[in-house]
Amino acid sequence: MSDRPQTPLLDTIHAPADLKRLSDAQLRQVADELRAETISAVSETGGHLGAGLGVIELTVALHSVFDTPRDKLIWDVSHQSYPHKILTGRRDRIRTLRQKGGLSGFTKRSESPYDPFGAAHSSTSISAALGFAVARDLGGSIETGLGDAIAVIGDGAMSAGMAFEAMNNAGHLNKRVFVILNDNEMSIAPPVGALSSYLSRLYAGEPFQEFKAAAKGAVSLLPEPFREGAKRAKDMLKGMAVGGTMFEALGFSYVGPIDGHDMDQLLPVLRTVKARATGPMLIHVLTKKGKGYAPAERADDKGHATAKFDVVTGEQKKAPSNAPSYTSVFGRTLTDMAAEDSRICAVTAAMPGGTGLDLMAERYPSRVFDVGIAEQHGVTFAAALAAGGMRPFCAMYSTFLQRGYDQVVHDVAIQRLPVRFAIDRAGLVGADGATHAGSYDIAYLSNLPGFVVMAAADEAELKHMIATAAAHDEGPIAFRYPRGEGSGVTMPERGEVLEIGRGRMIREGSRVAILSFGTRLGEVMKACEALEARGVSPTVADARFAKPLDRDLILQLVADHEALITIEEGAVGGFGSHVAQLLAEEQVFDHGLKFRSMVLPDIFIDQASPADMYAVAGLNAADIEAKVLETLGVEVMGKRA
Repeated sequence: MSDRPQTPLLDTIHAPADLKRLSDAQLRQVADELRAETISAVSETGGHLGAGLGVIELTVALHSVFDTPRDKLIWDVSHQSYPHKILTGRRDRIRTLRQKGGLSGFTKRSESPYDPFGAAHSSTSISAALGFAVARDLGGSIETGLGDAIAVIGDGAMSAGMAFEAMNNAGHLNKRVFVILNDNEMSIAPPVGALSSYLSRLYAGEPFQEFKAAAKGAVSLLPEPFREGAKRAKDMLKGMAVGGTMFEALGFSYVGPIDGHDMDQLLPVLRTVKARATGPMLIHVLTKKGKGYAPAERADDKGHATAKFDVVTGEQKKAPSNAPSYTSVFGRTLTDMAAEDSRICAVTAAMPGGTGLDLMAERYPSRVFDVGIAEQHGVTFAAALAAGGMRPFCAMYSTFLQRGYDQVVHDVAIQRLPVRFAIDRAGLVGADGATHAGSYDIAYLSNLPGFVVMAAADEAELKHMIATAAAHDEGPIAFRYPRGEGSGVTMPERGEVLEIGRGRMIREGSRVAILSFGTRLGEVMKACEALEARGVSPTVADARFAKPLDRDLILQLVADHEALITIEEGAVGGFGSHVAQLLAEEQVFDHGLKFRSMVLPDIFIDQASPADMYAVAGLNAADIEAKVLETLGVEVMGKRA
C-alpha cells in the first residue's frame, strides 16, 4: 500500500541470517525501518506497541550477533516480539496480528522455529533459558544441535519471585546462559518496589556512567593487561554502593548498564560476551518504552496496548459505546464504597489501570497497593490484611490469579479469611487468545471449602456483587466479570447486598429450564426469542452463585421441567459440574431428567473476536438454541435437531 513506510533494506531481510552480511551502519538503518514497519502494522491491527518499539535496536542486535534459531532467544511475556516476528520470516503476515487465523500477539512454538518457548505470562524466560542451556549440555536435540540460550526480561518482570528463583539456580549450576535485563523503568504501570529503586540507583550518577560500565562484571572478559586495574575500579565502586552486586551475588557476571538504543554500544557488548562468556551473564540494557513514536512516548502507559490508530496523530480508533466497561464499574463502585468504609483497601499485581484501581488510588493512595508482578505475594498480603481487620479486595485478571493459586488455597481458604477476589477478564477475551482467557477460575475456586463464588450477568449485577463482597466477613468471596463494555442496563444508585447462595428468576416458561451463570445470560435471552418462534418457551434463571448453589431454585426448576441446561463461561469442573453433583445426590436423574451442561470445550481457543471465540466454544445464541432443541428432541426442517 502507498501509505506504508519505505523500507528498502528491511525488504531484503527474510531471516535473521540475512542480517549477518550487513555492516553496523546498515544494521542501524534496518532498525529505523523496522520501527516504522512495526508502527505501521500495529496501527492496522492494534496490539502491544510500546514494548516492541523499546526493543527495536536490541532485536536487530541480538539476531545479528547470535545464531537463531539454533541459539534460543526467549522473550519474557513476549508482547514485545512483533519486531522479532518481522525479522524471522513472518513479515508477510504481520498485519494479521491478534486476528482469527493470524499471528499470535505472543511467541508461540507452533508458529515458528524462531519461537523456541511460548509465553504471554511474565517472568518465565530465565527458567526457560536455563532449561535450554542444561538440555544443550546434556546432549538434547543432537540432530539439530542446541546453541546459546538468551532470555530478554523486563525490569517489571524481574519483580516476580520466579525470576530470582531461576537466577539463583542458574548461578548455582554455573551454566553459560545470557539474561538481557531490559530496563525501561516501566512495565505496564509505573514500576514499584525496592528492585525498581535499586535499578534506578545503578544509573543515577551520569558522570560515573562510562566508568561503571567498564568496571563492572565483565572484568574477566577484558584483555589481560587491563584486568587488574578494572578489578580495583570495580571494588572501589562497590564501596560506593553502585554496580551490579545484587546480580553478582546470585552468581551472574554483570555488564552494564548500556544504552539499548545505541547500536555502537549494543553490538560490541553482545559480540564480546558471546565470544568469551563461560557462565551465567546478565547484560543490563536501558531502553525507553514507545521509543521513536511520539504519541506512544507521550502516553501514560507508553503505548502499552492500543486499538487501531492513526499513524500521524496516534489517535486510537475505538468504537463508541453507550455502556460503561465492567472494569470501570468495578473501579468507580469500589472507590465510592471506600469513601464510606475506611477498612476497604485494594491489592493488584502491576495492573492498577487494567483493573480500574487507578481510580481508587487517586483518591485513597494509602489504601491501594500495587505489589508488582507478584500475584503469590499479593494474595498472601491480602490475606494478612484481612486477618488484621481490613476488608481487602484482591483485583486480578482470572488468568493471572492462577499464579497465586497455592496462596489462595493455603493462606486464604484454609484460614477462612475474608479476602474479596475481583476477577477481571473472566471468560474468553479476544485478541490476546488462550493465554489470557479466564477459563478456569470457576472450577479452581468453587472446589475450595468455604469459598463463595459469584458471576455477574451484567454491569448492574456487578455493582450488587461488589457490595455483597464488601459486606461478607465470614470467609473468602469472589466475583467474576468479563472484559469490555456492559450490556447497557439501567444502573442502580447503590449496590444491593445479595443473599448468599440465592439466584433469581428471569422468565417463566415450560418444558426446559436454562440456568445461566455469568454474562452468557444475554445470549440466552437472544436464543429464547428464536425459540419462541419455534413454539418453545424456556424458563430462564440467573444462578448468580456457583458456590453455594441455590439448591431450592435448582430443585424447583427440575421439578417443573423435563430438561435443565446450565451455561457458563468456564471449563468443565465448574458451575455445571457442581449442579450435576447436586442432582446426583438428590437422585433426580432416576426420574428421567434431561440434563445438559454448556461449558468451554476441552481445547485452548486461539485469538479472534470474542464473538468468534464463543462461536468456536459453542456458547453463542445459535448454539444455545440448538442445544435446547436437541435436548427436547424438537423436529427442525424435517429432521430431529
